[in-house]
Amino acid sequence: MNRNVVSRLLLFVSGILAAAPLAFGQYTSAIPYQLVLPSGFSATLTTTSGPGQTVGFGYGSATGFQFNAVLWNSSGAVNLTPTGYTSSYAYGASGTQQVGNGAGSATSGATNALLWNGSSSSFVNLNPTGYTASYAYGISGTQQVGYGVTGGNNHALAWAGSSSVFTDLNPTGYSSSIAYGTNGSQQVGDGVISGNVHALLWNGSASSFVDLNPSGFSMSVAEGTSGSQQVGYGSGSGTGGNNNALLWSSLASIYTDLNPAGFTSSMAYGTNGTNQAGYGMIGGVNNALAWAGTAASATNLQSLLPASGSWTSSEAFSIDGSGNIYGFANGTYDDQTGTFAVVWSPVGSNIPEPVSASLLMVGGAGLMMRRRRRA
Repeated sequence: MNRNVVSRLLLFVSGILAAAPLAFGQYTSAIPYQLVLPSGFSATLTTTSGPGQTVGFGYGSATGFQFNAVLWNSSGAVNLTPTGYTSSYAYGASGTQQVGNGAGSATSGATNALLWNGSSSSFVNLNPTGYTASYAYGISGTQQVGYGVTGGNNHALAWAGSSSVFTDLNPTGYSSSIAYGTNGSQQVGDGVISGNVHALLWNGSASSFVDLNPSGFSMSVAEGTSGSQQVGYGSGSGTGGNNNALLWSSLASIYTDLNPAGFTSSMAYGTNGTNQAGYGMIGGVNNALAWAGTAASATNLQSLLPASGSWTSSEAFSIDGSGNIYGFANGTYDDQTGTFAVVWSPVGSNIPEPVSASLLMVGGAGLMMRRRRRA
């Protein structure tokens, strides 16, 4: 792996938002399914969750203790590793599709970006000609984003479902870049300039980039976008060196620090243009959070999990246009202990039912998240 994601090994539409931002207590939660270990796996890591599906990766005796991409839904767990690949990772999901990367004899040992449609045999290798390696992290509709390695440097890439249909997004003046999220037409991620990591926004081309790094922040990363809003995190002297969740409106100068009072750090992963989703650390434990554009508006979603369960941690990954927030929680529920997919929904709305594999397209557009860090 080329990023620090194995810090936590875990067992894991219709309608319009109300004009008034949501406040604390205006969500309810449901547990669609448990993230059970696939047969022959001893550990798994959850990377993102959306309507009807959760993805990540894990390992065990069945994988020769190599990491293998996993898809979970209400039907159970699916190992996405294609024939000819010894390792794979899934980082993003949208509709019926998933993205990540893999390596093996089929790639001569190189890591290649992969796109799946719910099964190991459905994969598409996205690695473009001329790139020695590639990784896919985000997906929305027909667009996938990530990066490719060329000339020894990382270049942010956007694909349209094929290795031959892609755009190199690396801006002039940046030594490297990575794209983490997309809403289908706008991309977000980060780039390195003068040795510093800055959040970046693109609108489909390298020349369209906007450097989002706010004044006073030494580093920043953008994780998700609705088109009008972007979210991620940053750190600097004003944050005590900790990561604080950030919200932008397409410019570095128009940003909001979302870190709530009492939380030592936070990250925002998804936005629908009105509300934002992510998590914060309090008392050394990650708690899923929702915001309505300000730090003071933060809702601790973990406190709204079913009272019949005993919950130890949680994170939120994505939010759809109706305000439904998707993530996971660890704990004991319904006499089972492990990781559970969670959907938090605005009070008064219809909580999405568990979605079968054949119906995963419902509400999938614009949802993407992944758990990873720059190498």
